[in-house]
Amino acid sequence: MIKKVFLSMFILLLPVLYLQGQLLVNMEDEPASFEANKLCFDCHSKKIYSFENEVTGRIERRAMNPNFVYSPDEFYQGVHRHFSCTDCHSPAYEVFPHQAELRLEPMYSCLDCHGGDPTYESYHFDLIGEEYEKSVHASKHDENFNCWMCHNPHSYRVMTRGNFRVSEIVNYHNNMCASCHDNSDRFQRVSDSLKLPLDKIHSFLPNYKLHFSAVRCIECHTSVEDTMWVAHNILPKEMAVRKCVECHSSNTILMSSLYKYQNIEARRTRGTLNAVILNEAYVIGANRNVYLNIISIVLFGLTLLGILVHIIFRIKKH
Repeated sequence: MIKKVFLSMFILLLPVLYLQGQLLVNMEDEPASFEANKLCFDCHSKKIYSFENEVTGRIERRAMNPNFVYSPDEFYQGVHRHFSCTDCHSPAYEVFPHQAELRLEPMYSCLDCHGGDPTYESYHFDLIGEEYEKSVHASKHDENFNCWMCHNPHSYRVMTRGNFRVSEIVNYHNNMCASCHDNSDRFQRVSDSLKLPLDKIHSFLPNYKLHFSAVRCIECHTSVEDTMWVAHNILPKEMAVRKCVECHSSNTILMSSLYKYQNIEARRTRGTLNAVILNEAYVIGANRNVYLNIISIVLFGLTLLGILVHIIFRIKKH
C-alpha cells in the first residue's frame, strides 16, 4: 500500500520535476542574494534616489539615468534571480560614488557563462552562438551588438520552457523586438538610418496588429532550426516570409516554431486527446481535418434538404 502511495506521488510530481529540470532555476525559494542586492536596488530601482554627501554632510536627491533603473520584481522573476549584482559587476560598485571608469567594464555575453557548459546543454547555447553569427544582427553591426541588446540580464525569463500561454510568449518576445525596432532612440544606438514605424513596414499584412498579437516576429524573420525552441538567425528583410500560405496551410511553419514546445508540453501534461481539444495552436487554414470537412458538408446538405422539403410541403398545402 505504502509503495503504491509513493509511486502515485512520484507520477504526480513528474511534470513538476521535468519542468524544474528544463528551467534549471529554483523559482520557489527566496533569492540567494536578496539581502546583498538591496544595496544596489536602494538606488537603481528608483527614478529619484538620495544619498548623504560626505563633503557637505547633507542628504541630496538625484535623478537616476533611465537606462540604469531596474525593477526588483522583474529581476527576481528572471533566470538570474539567485545572482548577486557583483557576480557580473565589479565589487568596486559597492562603493558610492562609483568610480567613473567602472562604466567601461566589459559586459559578459551568454556564451561567456553558458558556452560549453554541459549543465545547460539542452538550451544549445553554442548553437545559438553559431546561428547568431549568421544573422543580420551580427553581419550589420560590430561586436558591441551583444546578447543584452535583446535579452535584458536584469529581467530575462525563459518563456518557451515555462508554463506560459502562447499569447504570453508572443507578447513577451514581440515586445523584445519592438523595444528597438519600434523605438527610434534605441534603434539609433546601432544604426545611422531612421526607422519607419512597424505598421508602415508591415502595411502588406491584411491586419498588422492582429498578426503582431498572435505570432512572434521571429516566425517570419528567422530560419527555423529544429534543435532550438527560439531561432536566432535573423534573416535580411528581403528574405522574410511574405506568402500567406507559409502559415495558413496544413503544413504551417508555425508548428515547427511557435507551437512546437507548447504541443509537446500539452501532450505530456494533458494527454494527447486533451491536447488536441484544448490546444491554442489554431491557425486559419492550418487546422483542417478531412473527415470534419466531409461531415460539415453532409450536415450542410441535410440542412438545405430539410429546408427544401419544408418549402415543398408548404406550397402543397396552399
